[in-house]
Amino acid sequence: MIIGVLTLEFRLHGNRSLKEKRRVAQSLKQKLRNTFNVAVAEVEGMDAHQKLVLGVVTTANETAKVESRLAKALSMVEAISPAELTRCGTEIFSDSE
Repeated sequence: MIIGVLTLEFRLHGNRSLKEKRRVAQSLKQKLRNTFNVAVAEVEGMDAHQKLVLGVVTTANETAKVESRLAKALSMVEAISPAELTRCGTEIFSDSE
């Protein structure tokens, strides 16, 4: 089994409340879930209203599938996000027997 994790960190310019941050986060999370069938959660900075960090996780039986899905998810986020993407990183975990 191959597990892939994509970490996305955003800077929310002009955001003045946690309510506005939640609106942006919910929109991004729902679009990622619906489009790529991945698990998505806010993983850091829950109390910071101008910083959003999302973790995107997927699994498959081949590394290429995991990498492809995460790369497509990143491309979509870059294209549709109203926030500035300041950092992203990908980790791949393999259950080597």
